[in-house]
Amino acid sequence: MRLLALLLTLAVLPLPAQSNRQLLMYVGTYSSPEGPEGSKGNGRGIYLLRIDPSNGNLSQVEVIPNALNPSCLALDPSKAHLYSANETSTFEGANSGSVSAYSIDHSTGHLTLLNTVSSQGAGPAHLSVHPSGKYVLVANYHGGTVAVLPIRPDGSLGAATDVKQDAGDVFRTLSATAPHGSFALGGHDRPHAHMIQADPSGKFVLSTDLGLDRIFIWKFDGEKGALTPSQTPSITLPPGDGPRHFAFHPNGRWMYSLQEESSTLVKFDYDAVNGSLTPKQTLSSLPNGFQGTDYTSEVMVSANGRFVYAANRLHDSISLFSVGPSGELTYVAEEWTRGDYPRSFNIDPTGNYFYVCNQRGDAVTTFRIDPRTGRLSFTGQYTGVGTPSSIVFLERR
Repeated sequence: MRLLALLLTLAVLPLPAQSNRQLLMYVGTYSSPEGPEGSKGNGRGIYLLRIDPSNGNLSQVEVIPNALNPSCLALDPSKAHLYSANETSTFEGANSGSVSAYSIDHSTGHLTLLNTVSSQGAGPAHLSVHPSGKYVLVANYHGGTVAVLPIRPDGSLGAATDVKQDAGDVFRTLSATAPHGSFALGGHDRPHAHMIQADPSGKFVLSTDLGLDRIFIWKFDGEKGALTPSQTPSITLPPGDGPRHFAFHPNGRWMYSLQEESSTLVKFDYDAVNGSLTPKQTLSSLPNGFQGTDYTSEVMVSANGRFVYAANRLHDSISLFSVGPSGELTYVAEEWTRGDYPRSFNIDPTGNYFYVCNQRGDAVTTFRIDPRTGRLSFTGQYTGVGTPSSIVFLERR
């Protein structure tokens, strides 16, 4: 009787509430005849995809037209607006690319264009939103400049509050730290600003210049939207290495810089008080014994801080590193991307799935992440996207 009473009680208890969590993905693309590395872009703009949380599969919802190579995307902290770096060399008759601002309809994920402004330099290859949510920071690869664009109350962009031209010595030489047999030498003709992002506090802004083999460190004035050189204005990498992208560890004390033409990762200790970087470790992003040419692209630290991932183009792989107690890296494994020329990747907000933009393969490939080891396993899904270049996620409830 007691068992029957218990079963009857359980039968009338309310069931646990089902999560209404829904994940969407925006994919930036090359979409104009002025595509990457002189080739035509096959994309049609910004792709909106829905993620199936049970298996990580993607389904296309719509494409928001943009024929100006919206190659890099960023969301503001409130997730109310999305910004795209439009990687072209002509905007309103000037030798410059542009940045577009969009409002997000959270019921559908649809984007509505608010405005487009000059990026203050040709070929903007990267942008990010300052932690304050008040500014977009943009790096212009072909122009060799970085710029600060103010975000208006409605999410649209104003004219730049500051523009800096990278300057320094250019060493047109093959990297001495690259793999044996490497002929990676593509950006050492002049300054090429490649990435710009604030540190976790927002007090400093860091930017890489591939052509100058330098990482610049700026103090950021959040009231004026202005950059001024920090106490240590820059740090130099070996000639020909070509710093491309970097990622901070969640603890804010370590930073990992990925060099495009040497295929190396450098672990830095980061002093958040004065914005200084101290190199502590350099290692290859490629498996032991690799010889030949490779160009790296993206680096990312897992949300739990235990793993670092790096993408290798031409080798077409994602390398996995474990993070030690002092932030040092140990090579663990590599995973084939099942595509050609992985330009970037991202990890979904659940931490379960890993998505790769195979630029020359016109597909996003999906991998499951082993939470214990960090290793990737291909799910078997290819999602067709023309010349994909970057991914950001939107979570809605």
